Amino acid sequence: MTDTTTKAPNTAWVSRIERLGHKIPDPIVIFMSFLLLGLGLTALLGNVQFEAMNRDGGTTVYGMKNMLATENVRWLFDNAILANWLAYGQGVLGVILVVMLGVGIAEHSGLLTAVIKGLGARINDRYLLPTVILLGVLSSLATDAGYLVLIPLAGLLYAGMGKNPLIGMAAAFAGVSAGFSANLLPATPVDVFIGMNTQAFAQAQDVPFVNANGAALIPATMHYFFILASTFMLVAIGTWVTNRYVAPRLERQKYQLPEEIDLSEFALSDTERKGLKAAGIALLAGIVGVVLLAMGPLAAYEVDGRTITPYLDNVILLIALLFAVVGAAFGYATGRFKRVTDVANAMTKQMNTMGYVMVLTFFCFNFLAVLNYSGLGTYLTYLGAALLTGMGLEQFPVLLLIGFMLITALLNLVVGSMSAKWMLLGPIFVPMLYAVNPAMTPDLVAAAYRIADSSTNIITPMMTYAGVILAMMRRYRPQMGIGDMMVMMLPYSIAFFIAWSVLLVIFFSFGLPLGF
Repeated sequence: MTDTTTKAPNTAWVSRIERLGHKIPDPIVIFMSFLLLGLGLTALLGNVQFEAMNRDGGTTVYGMKNMLATENVRWLFDNAILANWLAYGQGVLGVILVVMLGVGIAEHSGLLTAVIKGLGARINDRYLLPTVILLGVLSSLATDAGYLVLIPLAGLLYAGMGKNPLIGMAAAFAGVSAGFSANLLPATPVDVFIGMNTQAFAQAQDVPFVNANGAALIPATMHYFFILASTFMLVAIGTWVTNRYVAPRLERQKYQLPEEIDLSEFALSDTERKGLKAAGIALLAGIVGVVLLAMGPLAAYEVDGRTITPYLDNVILLIALLFAVVGAAFGYATGRFKRVTDVANAMTKQMNTMGYVMVLTFFCFNFLAVLNYSGLGTYLTYLGAALLTGMGLEQFPVLLLIGFMLITALLNLVVGSMSAKWMLLGPIFVPMLYAVNPAMTPDLVAAAYRIADSSTNIITPMMTYAGVILAMMRRYRPQMGIGDMMVMMLPYSIAFFIAWSVLLVIFFSFGLPLGF
C-alpha cells in the first residue's frame, strides 16, 4: 500500500546537517587533536599570567605552564596511564564499568527485554500511549532494549489495534531518547557518567561541588529529584504532543503491514513468565539485603561531628549488585544461564561494548589533565567568564542557562555522542558559568546540558540509532526518508525543550534541590 496523500517535506536543511555531520571527525580523533592543540597552545602561552577573583573576594595570580618543557613532558608520560586516565575524577572510569557489569547481566539474561514485552502486553488501550512513553523513559537503563525492542513493539501494538504503527513508534522513540535525562530510579548509568565527570570538572578548578543551598552533592543522585519530576512531565507532554500533532497527521496517512510481521512476535513466552516471577522474588530479596546493609555495616556514623553515610557513598555499587542479582535470577530461571560461567560471559559481552569508551576516555582524560595541570583550562574559563560578565549576563542567570542549552542543542544536531559533548563542554562551562554567577552550581549546569542533549536527540541524523529506527519505520511506510522522520519528531523536540527548560527554571527560581 503506497501513500500518495501527502508530499514529502523539504529536507534540504536535513541534508545540509547530514553533510556537515559526516565531515566532523570521530570524537576520539577530536580529542587526540585537542590534546596536541592544547600542548601547542601552552607552548605559545607559556609566559601568560592573569588575575582572577576567588570565592572570598580576593584575587589570585595564575600562570601558564609550557607543556613542551622537559619537566612537563616528563610529567605527562609519568601520569598518562594511572593518574590522568584510570584515576581521573576519583576513578570515573571504574565506576562506569562497575555499573555496566550489573546492567550487563540484566540485559544479556533477557530480563530487560522481557519486562518491556510483559508490560506492553498488559496495557489497557486507554493508557497505551502514556505507558509506551513511560516505558521509553525507563528503558534508558538499557539503551538497546529501548531502541531495539520497545520501538518495534510499540509499532506492533498499534498495528494490532488497527492504528498507524508509526504513531506508537514515534511516541516510543520520543520516550527512549528523552529518557536519558529522566527516570524513576536513581543512579542510572547516565546519571553516574554525568555526575562523576561534573564533580571532576568542578574540583579541577576549585568550584565547590554543592547545590544552591550549599549542601554537598552525591554525583550519581545529584539530579534525582529533577529527573523524577521530569519523568512525569515528559509522559504528560509526550502524550499531549502525540494526540495534538503527531497522531492526527499520521492517521491521515496510509501504511502497509508487511507479510513477515507477526503481531505475536513480541509476546511473552512461558519461559519468560517463569523468569519474571523468579526475578520478582530476587528483587524483593535484593531490596531486603540492601536495607540490611544500610542498617548494618553501611549505616551512617559520626566522625569529628561530621556524618558519614556509607550506604549513600556506595549507592552505585549497591544498585549494580541489585541489577546483577535480579538479572542472574531471571537468567537461571529461563535457562539462559546454566552455570556461573554464563553470568561471567554476560558481563564480558557488556564489557566488549565498552572498548570505544576506553579509547575515548584515554585521550579525553589526558587532554583534560593537560588543561588542568597547565592552567590552560583556567585561562579559557577566565576569558569566557570575562566575556559573559562584560555583556552583563551575570545579573541574568536564567539567560545564562538558556544560552548554554541553545549551544548544546545546536551542537547536538551534528555531534551525536552525549559523552563526547559533555567531555568537551563540561570542563569549560561548569567553572565558567560558576565564575560569572555562583548561582550556576555544577549540578544546575549539568542539568541544563542534559535537557538540551536529550530534547534534540530525536531530530538529529547523527544520533546512533537514527538509521536503525528509520529502517524499522520503513517496514510500514517504505518511501519514508530521514527528513520525514525528523519532521515527524520535531513537535516532540520543541515541546520537550520548552517544557523542560521551564521546569528547570522553576527548580532554580524556588531554590528546589535538583537531587541529593
